[in-house]
Amino acid sequence: MKIIIASDSYKESLTALEVCEAVEKGFRSIYPEAEYIRIPIADGGEGTVQALVDAVQGKIVKVPVTGPLGNVVEGFYGLSADKQTAFIEMAAASGLHHVSLEKRNPLLTTTRGTGELILHALEQGVHRIILGLGGSATNDGGAGMLSALGVRFFDSSNCAIEPSGGNLDCITYFDISQLDSRLAHVKIEAACDVANPLTGVTGASFIFGRQKGATEEMVERLDCNLKHYARLIKQTLHVDIEFVPGAGAAGGLGAAIVAFLHGTLRKGIDIVLDYMNFNVHLQDADLVITGEGRIDEQTIYGKAPIGVAKRAKEYNLPVIAIAGAVHPNHTPIYEKGIDAVFSIVSGAMTLEEAYEMGKENIYITARNIAAVWKLGLQKRPYS
Repeated sequence: MKIIIASDSYKESLTALEVCEAVEKGFRSIYPEAEYIRIPIADGGEGTVQALVDAVQGKIVKVPVTGPLGNVVEGFYGLSADKQTAFIEMAAASGLHHVSLEKRNPLLTTTRGTGELILHALEQGVHRIILGLGGSATNDGGAGMLSALGVRFFDSSNCAIEPSGGNLDCITYFDISQLDSRLAHVKIEAACDVANPLTGVTGASFIFGRQKGATEEMVERLDCNLKHYARLIKQTLHVDIEFVPGAGAAGGLGAAIVAFLHGTLRKGIDIVLDYMNFNVHLQDADLVITGEGRIDEQTIYGKAPIGVAKRAKEYNLPVIAIAGAVHPNHTPIYEKGIDAVFSIVSGAMTLEEAYEMGKENIYITARNIAAVWKLGLQKRPYS
């Protein structure tokens, strides 16, 4: 029997690889001779870099970069073992967690540090970049990232501007002649699980600006600035990105990736599964086990377990999900390819206890699932 174990991490508790290992341990206690394929996964957000590094025996590279407010922060990215692919979470450099609550202001924040991570990866000779767009503190349309990569922005007095969300309206033209030439030879795929356009009531500023510290007045200003930015891009590059689905991801970083870097925007879980050659592993499998820290009604919207289940069903494979917690509103997942779901928490306990006992609880749950699975496969004569 061949069993695929493809789980996301349990946030703040266990990495995706640790979850997969605990599930395998439980199943192996019942099926010691089975073939197990561990595939740690993520949906493009937090934990994506670690999952990909673990899956391909790569390494984490730590780099001091410019944080959202211009201070130096310790960023990181992943590098595949063959140094051909970089795995980057933009939040590692430009994420909301780098800005304290009282200092959050998307008029001031920049994605420059994300560009610096890309530059460092280029120095390693990569030919492919997988870039996660979640968790940003920014609303600069990716202009800060572009500035780090060589694009120069100027105002009406021909003075150079270091762009941020609040001064995009001051830009009268930009110069791409010094954009790092190595980017022309790099395939960039952005993990984007939102379809929001760059501007408008469903755009970057109106939908995500408030969580980054924007007041109602700031939201209006930020949206106007991005409209101006989009017009400049259309006039100069002849690319209309204002209403491209996903252009508004990460404060408009999605727009810059498409317009300037000729990258693609895709669902994070699809990028990850394709990179792992997931469908190849499914071809002769018998069972797929997936999961994440919490399964609820939001799981159906592009989360990792649903991406796994969708592909497994192309091969008519049964799919079981194991989660840290299962909310009563989780039932829509059964229409998306997951056949059964189990919570590892068997009784009342504190969050700290749940974290501490996570691996053991996964092992116990997986062991019991395997035992029931074995009973179901056994042929018993009727009495």
